[in-house]
Amino acid sequence: MTRVTKEAFGIVPGAGTVDKFRLESEGVTVEILTLGCIISALKTRDRNGRSEDIVLGFDTLEGYLTNPRYFGAVVGRVANRIANGKFTVDGKEYQLAINNGPNALHGGPTGFHQAIWNAEVLPNGVRLSLTSADGHEGYPGELQVSVTYMLEGDVLSLYYEACTNKTTPVNLTNHSYFNLAGQGTPDIYDHEISISADAYLPVESTMIPTGDVQPVKGTPFDLRSSVRIGDRLSQLPDRGFDHNFCLSSPEECRETPKYFSRVYHPGSGRVLNVATTQPGVQFYTSNFLDASIKGKGGAAYPKHSAFCLETQNWPDAVNKPHFPDALLRPGDDYGHTTWFQFSTA
Repeated sequence: MTRVTKEAFGIVPGAGTVDKFRLESEGVTVEILTLGCIISALKTRDRNGRSEDIVLGFDTLEGYLTNPRYFGAVVGRVANRIANGKFTVDGKEYQLAINNGPNALHGGPTGFHQAIWNAEVLPNGVRLSLTSADGHEGYPGELQVSVTYMLEGDVLSLYYEACTNKTTPVNLTNHSYFNLAGQGTPDIYDHEISISADAYLPVESTMIPTGDVQPVKGTPFDLRSSVRIGDRLSQLPDRGFDHNFCLSSPEECRETPKYFSRVYHPGSGRVLNVATTQPGVQFYTSNFLDASIKGKGGAAYPKHSAFCLETQNWPDAVNKPHFPDALLRPGDDYGHTTWFQFSTA
């Protein structure tokens, strides 16, 4: 049985109180903020039974009020990048805020990561919900959204739901940064990862997918067998991984979980397995961290100090008809689940 407790975390002037919910099972503790649905702490045990916080973040509310790298947050209405911040629905073009080079990123400057969500305690978890107004950040339709966090034993599940009164793109994910050696450890080079994807999406200079779907075979993106992250990063010409790995075809609609990734840290013995119903995952090696952000315990977070496995639709799918459908229509329900399983080896 999971113990669920609540405490006040701080006040946002003019917006209200931010609460923190703590979910505790025998071996895992997760802390979740009503601001941005943020996972602010995630503590798991190593092979010797020692518990360590394995996600990056801040000790106080002030850090999360800006949160320029989206630590732990649910991002939306559309996660990832939309080319030039533009898309067309039912013959009408929509223009979003440009907040990442020439593109729109993670729902815009006042996206879901900046909202204070409503919360409802459940057995073994908490459900957070909000209403995104028609026209907020340029998106059409009033969108009702909820994210349910459930901790059962060593498995943390995230269930995303949404419905709309106008056709709109929706793509929700959680943007937690993991370091299985413990947050504040300077790099993830000794972590070993596998991702069971046969294809990935190449990107152009502003990180928008080119539209091609390329096989991973024979490339540094072939992670189907476990590789040491540091060794594979040395083979990439650019900053690191910030690419979508294709977990299913555009035509496939998966309602049952598929475990697609295993990450192992030899030093601590910690293992993270991830499953999802989503068609893709953005594997990101924190290439844009530069040690300028001071996190929990005063730790500096440099480049490659964490990894993200952002389960989601393929980036810029709203502008690429051959990608999985990114539009949610009135009368339809958006529903996806991601599972994080923690163990040791």
